[in-house]
Amino acid sequence: MDNINDLENSSKEQLVEKVESMQEEIDSLKEENSKAKSNLMWKVRKLEKDKVLIENEKIRLERETKSLRSEVERFRSPPLVLATITEVLDDYRMTVKSSTGPSFLVNYSKFLDEKLLVPGSRVALNQQTFGIVEVLPSEKDANVTGMEIETKPDITYDKIGGLEEQIVEVKETVELPLKEPELFEKIGIDPPKGILLYGPPGTGKTLLAKAVANETNATFIKIVASEFVKKYIGEGARLVREVFELAKEKAPAIIFIDELDAVAAKRLKSSTSGDREVQRTLMQLLAELDGIIGATNRPDILDPALLRPGRFDRFIEVPLPNDDGRKQILKIHTKNMALDEEADLDLLSSLTDGLSGADLKAVCTEAGMFAIREKRDRVTVTDFMDAVEKVLDKEHDDEFIKEAGVMFA
Repeated sequence: MDNINDLENSSKEQLVEKVESMQEEIDSLKEENSKAKSNLMWKVRKLEKDKVLIENEKIRLERETKSLRSEVERFRSPPLVLATITEVLDDYRMTVKSSTGPSFLVNYSKFLDEKLLVPGSRVALNQQTFGIVEVLPSEKDANVTGMEIETKPDITYDKIGGLEEQIVEVKETVELPLKEPELFEKIGIDPPKGILLYGPPGTGKTLLAKAVANETNATFIKIVASEFVKKYIGEGARLVREVFELAKEKAPAIIFIDELDAVAAKRLKSSTSGDREVQRTLMQLLAELDGIIGATNRPDILDPALLRPGRFDRFIEVPLPNDDGRKQILKIHTKNMALDEEADLDLLSSLTDGLSGADLKAVCTEAGMFAIREKRDRVTVTDFMDAVEKVLDKEHDDEFIKEAGVMFA
């Protein structure tokens, strides 16, 4: 009986142990299942994020592909023909002159701004139908847009020495018509149309033009006349027109043409094709000429058509400065210089006879450079003497080079 009870007890214990073991195994499987489930959820979320990123990348690539395809199609499309409107006939029809030569009667799109479609406007034509597809901005030569243009120069009359009479004449010719036009109306005369400044190089012709632009708050447009000389027929005349168109856009403006003799020399009966092109440019300049300031070192070779009244009404000589003028110029250029007490501008002005204003500025600069070379903080009389000698030697060398050039020419 006891043996039977022992067997039952042992079997119960074994069963309990087996149940506990199975329970532990179940708990372990549940834990593993929970971990596997969390891992799967993390992978699912990661895959969803990757899917969103891939879809966004796909959309971006589709847009980029579409843009590239349109760019390729744009490059494959034929070029447009440039033309100029000559006459507007009626709604949707006008005549144009193409850049290739012939004129056409064409239609234009209703989506274009009719206010821009006026005679003289530049347009683009379809190669096949010659219909107007685009209105282009007005043409501006790179030489015109690249020339010296100052909204308001910083040169004033007090920075110009030795030209009191010339300043008065410039004021009467340019400033009075702009500031006090009623004076001319009372007297009953038209103001002078243009000024020709003539004289040796470096005497202040450009400074005078800049100063009057400053006083009148006018845009200063400077161009060297040699820039009007072009290789192909009609280019120089076109450049002249564009310069005056630019002046109208920036009005009030003062056009200053330097070295005017480059295109305005006397016309000869026998001439080459190059001379004839320069003469065409001169004729265009004569047609446009109104209210400009010209400058030249050789007034004796200018064409008479340019010098008649109505073109240049005032001729102002800008000579080399006299002793008082040189003294004023030296005062202007030495105003901010650290001068030695013994520096005598009166003596310096007497030693620089025959030098221009530009030469005197060079003398002051060279004197300062001599002082810097010697590590001094003051410019002495010796520095000015050495500078005068150097500038005078340069003048003599330039004259020698010119004479040698004439000899070997």
